[in-house]
Amino acid sequence: MSTGSSVREGERWEPIRHLAPNWFAVVMGTGIVANAAGTLPLQFPGLRGAATGVWALAAVILVVLAGSWVLHWRRYPEEARGHGMHPVMMQFYGALPMALMTVGAGTLLLGKDVIGLTAAVAVDWVLWSAGTVLGLLTAASIPYRMITRHNFDADSAFGGWLMPVVPPMVSAALGALLVPYAPEGQLRLTLFVACLAMFGLSLIAAFATIILIWSRLLHHGLPPAGMVATVWLVLGPLGQGVTAAGALANVSDTVLQPGDASGFQLFSLLFGIPTWGFAMLWLALAIAVTYHARKSMPFNMTWWGFTFPLGCCVTGSTALYQHSGANVFAVIAVALYALLVAAWAVVAAKTVRGVLHGNLLRPAN
Repeated sequence: MSTGSSVREGERWEPIRHLAPNWFAVVMGTGIVANAAGTLPLQFPGLRGAATGVWALAAVILVVLAGSWVLHWRRYPEEARGHGMHPVMMQFYGALPMALMTVGAGTLLLGKDVIGLTAAVAVDWVLWSAGTVLGLLTAASIPYRMITRHNFDADSAFGGWLMPVVPPMVSAALGALLVPYAPEGQLRLTLFVACLAMFGLSLIAAFATIILIWSRLLHHGLPPAGMVATVWLVLGPLGQGVTAAGALANVSDTVLQPGDASGFQLFSLLFGIPTWGFAMLWLALAIAVTYHARKSMPFNMTWWGFTFPLGCCVTGSTALYQHSGANVFAVIAVALYALLVAAWAVVAAKTVRGVLHGNLLRPAN
């Protein structure tokens, strides 16, 4: 009797045993579909309602994953610690803080229609604060661990190396939404300055990492078929950087003198448009290499890299349209959003199928 009970208990907990931090990319990819729709230049009947539903779905997934991850750490601490030691999987600890902040921003942008503005602001403060603290920890601790505990070959660089250093950029972009709700005076100014500092922190670290990834691709070719989708992750800091510059410019007049605020408006374009241009180049390369490798790419959780980074390009294009008035950015934002929704639908369907069949709940070999 005791043996049979043990087997049944093991079977019950087995799916949670292999729950890794990269699963929070599901929340990121789902949440960005909602958030990008909330500010899209083209609004049509039903879009906001649908976006609110997707935000709610992302919030539910976040709660389920967070609870499952806690159980995973309690039940299988060795496997959990192993993720933090693995040279590839540890990179995806950056997904958790970005998932928290993505749902928090969606609560403020869309969820306020459901729970009210006061509650939405409170939820966003909590999720943004938690995500920011965790994101700063990953931005410092994961590179430190890479430097002190691992030796990487020249062909080791891949898009996942960006995951630990991008969360502060997300903090900058989404923290700007909270600036108007911070108390006037030094507290509001401090939040603005903190967002700007995190913008620089992440931007410089991301550019240094992108150079390594570019060099790896040119000298060693594409990564293994199962990791080709990580090429898309470069779009994340690029698009989010443009988004952050525009978001900070939007609220600069609430903390700075008119002349200084005008400077931020100009910076959002002088920085944003060239960076957006490079993002479009990388998008073209990412599409081309994905098409090239399409027949050999097995579905795995890296496919969620098709969603959040692309969504960042949507929000970046929208920000440039808002600040420049150039219709080309509005057209491209809408086109990229259509591509985002298509990519999300495919990846989400494959994920559900993988969960139901159990393929995604087994350890990666």
